[in-house]
Amino acid sequence: MQTSFDCLPCFIRQAVDAARAFSADEALREKIVREVLGWASEMDFSRPPALIGGRIHRRLRELTGRTDPYREEKDLQNQMALRLLPRLEEEVAASADPVWTAARLAIAGNLIDLGVSGKFSEEDLLRDLHDALDGPFAGPREAFLKEVEGAERILYLADNAGEIVFDGLLIDRLSPERVTLAVRGTPVLNDATLTDAEAAGLAGRVETVENGSDLPGTLLEECSEEFRRRFARADLILAKGQGNFETLFGRDANVVFLFKAKCSVVARRAGVPLGTSVVTGTHW
Repeated sequence: MQTSFDCLPCFIRQAVDAARAFSADEALREKIVREVLGWASEMDFSRPPALIGGRIHRRLRELTGRTDPYREEKDLQNQMALRLLPRLEEEVAASADPVWTAARLAIAGNLIDLGVSGKFSEEDLLRDLHDALDGPFAGPREAFLKEVEGAERILYLADNAGEIVFDGLLIDRLSPERVTLAVRGTPVLNDATLTDAEAAGLAGRVETVENGSDLPGTLLEECSEEFRRRFARADLILAKGQGNFETLFGRDANVVFLFKAKCSVVARRAGVPLGTSVVTGTHW
């Protein structure tokens, strides 16, 4: 997905928010914001937004030496999601359509995104999960179920910490032996890493791999050779979150995207109203 002019304010906000999170040094904060403004003037708008987002955070790590500045927030997000998990497991188990219900709840967890809102509360998450089964939704249930039922090798691309806990609801219904869970290779924003997969209890239930990248998405040329081999071998890729939609939309692969349309640019590209939960496939 190409970058839009409407992405520019978000890049600046991300740079300001990230600079504040990384350092209390005003001079350093000013330096990174000025660099981002400079990059914006030379940006290749044919490239996906996640590329510049990853570049911002890569530069901040270089300047500050801090490798995972959002670690404390991610731990809190995981804990918050784990507290809610038992009641959601009960809801899925009681459902007449547990795979679809688990998918809807996993998408609802995509609310947890520092790259879009910068903040959310447990009340926000509870409300979103409560509305997940009745709120605005776009995507064919039958096509999704057909894809997951027919796949022997599923590569599941995780998105954010906290959210990854709810991914377990769906992975368990897909049969973990068919699934490989992929997380980011290097911390960026609150995107899920191996540490978060372990905190969610997934690393022991499903094969889990790192993608070798530090982008808030899955740009294959930025990923490790081993990850690209797994991507090519998979019968089905389940890609969570807007970042994966931005970077993989249009790829010649069997990808099913599961996300909430949290910004106007992505909502327009997906052809849905802002705030909609989306299931859409490259082959549908």
